[in-house]
Amino acid sequence: MSNKVAIVTGASAGIGLSVASRLHGRGWVVVGSSRRGTGSNGWTSVVMDVDDDQSVTVGVQGVVVEHGRIDAVVASAGWGLAGAVEQTPITEGKAQLDTNFWGAVRVVQAVLPTMRRQGSGRIVLISSIGGVIGLPFQALYSASKFALEGFGEALAYEVAPFGIQVSLVQPGNVRTDFTQSRRQVSAPADDDPYGNAVAKAIGVMEHDEANGVPPDKVAVVIEKLLNSARPRRRVSVGKVGERVGLPAKRLLPYRVFEGAAKSSLGV
Repeated sequence: MSNKVAIVTGASAGIGLSVASRLHGRGWVVVGSSRRGTGSNGWTSVVMDVDDDQSVTVGVQGVVVEHGRIDAVVASAGWGLAGAVEQTPITEGKAQLDTNFWGAVRVVQAVLPTMRRQGSGRIVLISSIGGVIGLPFQALYSASKFALEGFGEALAYEVAPFGIQVSLVQPGNVRTDFTQSRRQVSAPADDDPYGNAVAKAIGVMEHDEANGVPPDKVAVVIEKLLNSARPRRRVSVGKVGERVGLPAKRLLPYRVFEGAAKSSLGV
């Protein structure tokens, strides 16, 4: 295992930090990237901004030059945007997708030539239960994760002939600083038609995140995927009450599902 090399994005905190630290502890050569290049727990920390094409290209090339291969990439860089769709500036919506979706695309495109040439590789994309079930007042966040779901599924068909396998991990509520880092859309100071509803929905979300699973539980699942001979395409992580929504959405009539989901989503 000591010669296997993994790149983990968003490694300065949260799920990314837990994944980088866990893989390092299991003998992987880990390169953890973030905008500031902080958060190292014994593994190599580098500056790489997934919003920037050149930053990603230079960062990945540096790993190839130093180590000669890339066995796995875990794309976990991301953040959340909260607010009503009507009040969300397009610039902020684009910024949300630029990190959560296009950031993963940039990293994947950068590592694929190396993985393809070596005839092997694992790509793990950190999606979300919110990438299958739309989150009210976090519509752009959900949009970024819904897009990642389709991207990962299509990518898997393309790269399978080259020995590259793709998995989507769908966390539910996880106790990380993601909650404190969530950006709030500016709303009218007076007579905000969405104000009470936004406050309630985000309040429910923050409460559930504070009582969610620890990030290391997600890291354990990712480690198993990377070590599996036949990794699953999708795997959810979180409390049973959250995860049950995924099959319920597929199996129940949509009115029944939405009626049951409203209280848990804070609407």
